[in-house]
Amino acid sequence: MQQSERLQAYLSDKAGTAVTIAEFRQLSGGACQDNYLAHLTNSKGSEKLVLRTDKGGALLGSLSRAQEYQVIEKAVAAGVLTPPVKWLSEDTAIVGHPFYLMQKIEGTANPREILKSKKIDVKKLAADVASNLAKIHSIEYASSILPFLDRKLKPGTQDVALTAIADCRRLLDELPGGYPGIELCLNWAEANAPVTDKIVLAHSDFRMGNFMIDTAGSGALTGILDWEFAHWSDRHEDIGYIRMRDWRFGKVKNEIGGFAAPEDFYAPYEQTSFVKIDREKVRFWEIMGNLRWAIGAAQQGERHLSGKDKGIEFASIGRRVAEMELEAMRLIEG
Repeated sequence: MQQSERLQAYLSDKAGTAVTIAEFRQLSGGACQDNYLAHLTNSKGSEKLVLRTDKGGALLGSLSRAQEYQVIEKAVAAGVLTPPVKWLSEDTAIVGHPFYLMQKIEGTANPREILKSKKIDVKKLAADVASNLAKIHSIEYASSILPFLDRKLKPGTQDVALTAIADCRRLLDELPGGYPGIELCLNWAEANAPVTDKIVLAHSDFRMGNFMIDTAGSGALTGILDWEFAHWSDRHEDIGYIRMRDWRFGKVKNEIGGFAAPEDFYAPYEQTSFVKIDREKVRFWEIMGNLRWAIGAAQQGERHLSGKDKGIEFASIGRRVAEMELEAMRLIEG
């Protein structure tokens, strides 16, 4: 039986009726996952879903598809605007890797297309993104919730920050060669690790490129994507991450994702979460975001250099480590 026949049989079983795959094509995806449009038809009608499955090696502790599926279920339950998921399969015989399907939403996640759109109300978009982040952070830590994420972190301590630093050091040690710029910044981070008052669910890749925007219609946010790095953390991690210079895509003056000013983002976040943002903690986590992405870029470069996954994309990302090192140092000098 061919792969398409195996998938069609699986979908028919799940739907409880004979399903035909009218269209199946690859969509844009990340470094580790593939996304495919699956246009399904049956006797009751048709629907368009997205099939998400593994592509390459995991980066920076990315979640399995089964774990990501459970995180998205929690986010949907918390009212986060993200595509609902259905039909998780860990059977590698169907498409070669574990996968799940989720609702297809309209819009584009292409940052450059979004940032040049004239249909977007920037303040409304900033408010929508901020309020959705606050809803993500409304999911507070408990050992019984998403137990595969549990690392026994304690609120009211430096546990979260010091664990993040230790993770960076471990990943850095796994890479060949030396990165003294990153090491220098990690030394600063260790000496300035903040206390986390409350541990919440962090998206951990909360940035332009993971937001679907309806640039062809209303200009509204239609969904938050890519939950593969979600973990328990300090809420300021996500706020620092969306501020990173690399995620502004050339619109450097707009510190929130290249599209908004901090005040247009902070106020609606605080109104939704009833929590005051700590600017110094944001700076610390913005520095950490740059260091984490610098290590991620080095990892992707090594995938090319090692011959494991040769490709111009991995090679070009690997060359950008110095940009994040420089930005982290600039923020430290403050």
